[in-house]
Amino acid sequence: MNIKYFQDTDTLYIEFRKDEVAETKDLDENTLLDLDAKGNIVAITVEHARDRADIPHFTFEQVAA
Repeated sequence: MNIKYFQDTDTLYIEFRKDEVAETKDLDENTLLDLDAKGNIVAITVEHARDRADIPHFTFEQVAA
């Protein structure tokens, strides 16, 4: 998993896997969902991320099964 925030365009890119993107769906006018050929999520792009997500505050937590 790879997360990138591009300050110059205020875009958040969350890549879940390195697979080839077969289709991109618009979830709304500022959110794109990239899917592989099997329909699995490859990545999500969020435009205007500063207003739509709490960009300065990021945490990651892995919870044991």
